[in-house]
Amino acid sequence: MITPAHRMAPVRCAGNAWGMRKIVQVSTIAAVAASLVTLPVAQAAGTNLTWRPCGTQECATVRVPMDYDHPGAQQISLAVSRIRTADPKLRRGVLLIIPGGPGNSGLSKPSAVVPRLPKDVKDRYDIVGFDPRGVGASTPVSCALTPEDADPKTFLPFPAPDGDISANVAKAERVAQACVRNGGELMRHINTRNEARDIDQIRKALGERKLSYWGTSYGTYAGATYAQLFPGNTDRVVLDSNDDPNPKLVARQWARNFGVGGEDRFPDFAAWAAARVGTYDLGSTPAEVRATYMSLAAQYDRAPTPSITGNYLRTAMFQSMYGDSAFPLLAATLQAAKTGTEPPVFPVPPTDQFQNTMAVSVATVCNDVAWPRDVSYYQREVLANRKAYPLTNGMPANIFPCAFWPANPAPAVRITPNGPDNVLLVQNLRDPATPYSGALKLLDAFGHRARMVTVNSGGHDSYLANGNACGDAAVTDFLVNGTHRTTHC
Repeated sequence: MITPAHRMAPVRCAGNAWGMRKIVQVSTIAAVAASLVTLPVAQAAGTNLTWRPCGTQECATVRVPMDYDHPGAQQISLAVSRIRTADPKLRRGVLLIIPGGPGNSGLSKPSAVVPRLPKDVKDRYDIVGFDPRGVGASTPVSCALTPEDADPKTFLPFPAPDGDISANVAKAERVAQACVRNGGELMRHINTRNEARDIDQIRKALGERKLSYWGTSYGTYAGATYAQLFPGNTDRVVLDSNDDPNPKLVARQWARNFGVGGEDRFPDFAAWAAARVGTYDLGSTPAEVRATYMSLAAQYDRAPTPSITGNYLRTAMFQSMYGDSAFPLLAATLQAAKTGTEPPVFPVPPTDQFQNTMAVSVATVCNDVAWPRDVSYYQREVLANRKAYPLTNGMPANIFPCAFWPANPAPAVRITPNGPDNVLLVQNLRDPATPYSGALKLLDAFGHRARMVTVNSGGHDSYLANGNACGDAAVTDFLVNGTHRTTHC
């Protein structure tokens, strides 16, 4: 999906960008990046990479073409990391982690996930991470946005209280112009098709005939694109929290799905808060909690304060749907709004990290598919969407910088059943960012190639995150034994 590029609630280290996915700690990224150039080196046998220690991982650099239509011209760097298999005698190959976003870092992913991975998985795979083109320790890009336009707290394009999108239109145009002006040549070559090509270059550099991988959020679309473009190079494919692959819409549909996902997920929070009415006083039933949220958002639309507006509450709500661990912070925020007290502080990513994430996100979603240019189209869509999905109040249908993007994208990759039967989708039923209804579209596009593990849980990301033991076991069984079956958990 396009995740909301940051999350305002406490999060684990993981990954998804025009939305919010999980924030990798910048200190970790900086330490890993620095180690790429400062530590002793050793050439690994059987690969084309020179590995350097970097914390609990090894790191290396892969050179790839900036423009695959002219592969002999300018090259860029991809930062790659690895934790080797715990039992070389059982080694099957590589499990590459494809991060979300677009625009999230994946370089520290091996260190983040290895402590949570089952032993049988760690015994069979080298766990490999990477920063996609434009991101972090790879050759990076930035739009050099103004502080106002790079404010994570106003990233999601909520319309004005009356539904007017004039301010959103002005910001979208400023962001597009800044990215074109300041992003450099690489901005033109950041898209999902090229990320799939980069992944295949990583496979070659690792000396692997085939690649297993675990893509999350936007990484599911990148992983699906790889499986479509390079089907013979895939081994076992896990796609977790899945994007609708509609090639005519791509990220336009991902954004629209925020409305569906918010409605799917909010009842979990409402039930949680109702069970704690003595603590938060937001309502004694889920219906009362929803009414309290809607009433407070409308109240602060009419009478905003320096600390709270209606759209601030909507942003806090949506970003808190990614995991149950964020529910207490959202409840405390709504309680502060109800009592007129100062709300708790939501953590946001550092400016440099957010600038980088946003630049890659803009480039990817705008280069993947053409967006409507007519501003009046977005105004009409917002007014209709806020009626259909009142929790998000029209935000999912609002304008993006892509409406002012000068490039003409190539046709998006169409996902088809052409290829081996080796794709396993895992999907929470109540995912706010990549809803179940969209995941079914990806399952249908793959046809016989894919099976789905359907998990009766809420939140974004399933395997070893917001899922359940049954779903985790089904994914582990696939990675370890190749068991490829539909499972309902």
